[in-house]
Amino acid sequence: MPDQIISAAEARTLAGLFQERVRRSPEECAYRFYDALNETWTDISWNQIAREVRRWQSALGAEKLKAGDRVAIMARNSRFWVIFDQAALGLGLVVVPLYTEDRADNVEYVLEDAGVKLLVIGGQPQWTRLRERVRKLRGLKRIVSIGGVTEPEEDRSSHLQSLSEWLPRKADAIELPALTGKDLATIVYTSGTTGRPKGVMLSHWNILSNAWNGLQTVRVEPHHVFLSFLPLSHTFERTIGYYLPMLAGVTVAHTRSIADLPRDMQTIRPTSLITVPRIFERVHAKILENLATKSALARRLFEIAVATGWRRFEHLQGRAGWHPSLTLWPVLKRLVADKITAGFGGNLEVVISGGAALPPEVSRVFIALGIPILQGYGLTEASPVVSVNRMENNRPHGIGLALPGVEVRIGEHEELLVRGDNIMAGYWNNPEATAKVLDPDGWLHTGDRVRMEGEHIFIIGRIKDIIVLSTGEKIPPVDMENAIRTDPLFDQVMIIGEGHPALTAIVVLNLAQWEMTAAANGLSVTEYDTHTAERLFVERITKCLHDFPGYARIHSVTATREEWTVENGLLTPTLKVKRPQVQERYADSIAAMYHEEEPQEAKPGVEAAAGAAE
Repeated sequence: MPDQIISAAEARTLAGLFQERVRRSPEECAYRFYDALNETWTDISWNQIAREVRRWQSALGAEKLKAGDRVAIMARNSRFWVIFDQAALGLGLVVVPLYTEDRADNVEYVLEDAGVKLLVIGGQPQWTRLRERVRKLRGLKRIVSIGGVTEPEEDRSSHLQSLSEWLPRKADAIELPALTGKDLATIVYTSGTTGRPKGVMLSHWNILSNAWNGLQTVRVEPHHVFLSFLPLSHTFERTIGYYLPMLAGVTVAHTRSIADLPRDMQTIRPTSLITVPRIFERVHAKILENLATKSALARRLFEIAVATGWRRFEHLQGRAGWHPSLTLWPVLKRLVADKITAGFGGNLEVVISGGAALPPEVSRVFIALGIPILQGYGLTEASPVVSVNRMENNRPHGIGLALPGVEVRIGEHEELLVRGDNIMAGYWNNPEATAKVLDPDGWLHTGDRVRMEGEHIFIIGRIKDIIVLSTGEKIPPVDMENAIRTDPLFDQVMIIGEGHPALTAIVVLNLAQWEMTAAANGLSVTEYDTHTAERLFVERITKCLHDFPGYARIHSVTATREEWTVENGLLTPTLKVKRPQVQERYADSIAAMYHEEEPQEAKPGVEAAAGAAE
C-alpha cells in the first residue's frame, strides 16, 4: 500500500495527481459503472480514463479556452464527470460544479457571475430546465450534452452539441500548461440559506492538502471500494469520495441513482461510504416502521441488540469495562445486526458522515449494530473537511478532532475559527463577503458555535440560527429538530420562536406514516389540520424531546403535507432548510400559533398550511 499511495507533495496539483496515478496504476480498475445497454457493471482502468481525458482536452482546446477560463458541469456522478474535471484541470481551466437539480434561476446566476464559457450537461432533464435561461448568457459559447437531447431543429441552439459530435475521434497533441498548487482549481457556489450563492475559490493545493490530511486520518486499504452517490458538486464528495481514493489508488463505483442505491449496495458491496445524515435517518425510520409491525418479542430483541452493541462499542473505545451481557453479542449479531448490515452490502469498514448533524439516536443504533460511522464537520470554504472522529477515538455525538494540518480555536461568541492550507482564497467577485469571514491572520470564521472537550469538538449550533425568546432564553434549535425527526411521522422540521415567549414548530408529515397514525386515532388523512391532530403531534414531539432541558417544549405545531424541496425554494441544493423562506411561506400559520396570549392555548397553525399543501 505505501507504494500505491501518492502523497500531496508528490502530486503537487490535482492534475498532477491524476497523471501520477495513471503512471503508477495504468491497468488497475479506476472506476466501476453500470452499463445500461448491456445491463452489467463494467470496470474502466486508469489508462482508459487517461485516453478519454486527452480526447476531451483536444475538444476543449478547439474551443480556444485559455488557462483561468471557467467551465461548468451539471451532470450526475459518472466517469464523464471525472474525465471532464481532469481534462479541464490539466489545461488550467477552472471548474464550476453545478447541482443537477438546482433551480434554473440559481444556475443562470452562477453561470453569469462566474463568466462560464462552456457548460457540460447530463442530458435532456438539464437542457429542458435551462434552455430558456442559457440563451440569454452572451458569455456562454458552448453547451455539451453527455446524454441525448431532443430539440426541434428550428429551436436548436447553435451553441448546443452532443458529446459524440463535440469529441474528436482521436486526441490531438496538446501542450499542457505548467501548474502550481496556488493556481485556482474550482469555484464552488455555496447554497446559502439566505441571499445569492457565493463562489468559493479553491486552489489545487487547498483541495489536495485536505484530501491528503483526510487520508492520514481514515484507513484506506488496497481492496477498498468506495460507492459514490452524493453529488460531486458537493465538495465533501469531491474531496473525500473522488480525490482521496485517487491518492490511495482504490476503486470508486458510481451508483446509478439514489433510487437504485439499495440495489447497488448489494451488488458493489462497498467498504467505504461518504454520506449525509439523511440517508441513515431514512433507513432508521424504515427500521422503526418495520418494527412496529413485529411482535413484542422481536421489538425487545432489537432493543437488547442495540443496547448490547452500544455497550460493546463503548468497551472497545476504552470508555467502559467488560460486562457479562457482551457474551450475548455473537448471537445478537447473527439474529439482528447482520440483517441490518446486509442492507448496506455487508462489507462496510468505514462510513464518513458530514454535511449536517447526525442525530445521536440514529448514530447509536447503526454503530451499535456494526456500521462504523465516523461523524465529521466541514464547510466548502475549508475544502471542506475540518474535523472527523477517529475509528479508535469515536465520540459519535461530536464532530471529532481537527485534521492534521488544520488549526482550530474558539473565538468570540463560542465561534469555531479554522486556519490551514485548506482555507479558501476568498469569494469570487465578492471582497466584502470575504472580509466578513476571513480575518487578517488567516482565520476562517465558520459561524458555528462549538464547545471543546480536550481535542474533541462539539457543535452547539449556528450563531445566526440561535433563537432568542422574548424571555431572553437563547435556544439552539438544530439538536431539537434532529431529535424530532427521529420520529418517522415527521420528515422535516423547523422550530420557530424568535421574539416570542415560547417555541412552536412547523412539521412536514411523512404521508405513509400519517395514514397509519390517523387511522389508529380515528382521523382521516385530511384531518391533520385539527386540534385533535395537533395535540397528537405535540405529544409525540414531547416524547422526542424528553432528554432536553425544560426550555425545549413545543407549545404548538403547524403540520403540512407539502414537502420542502429545492424546486419550491425551501431547501438549498445541499438539502439545508432555508429558514427565512419557510417562515415567509408559513407566515399566516406562525401568526395563528402565536395568536393566543398564552402559548399553551395557541390555536393550531395547520389551517393556513393546509392551503399550501393542496
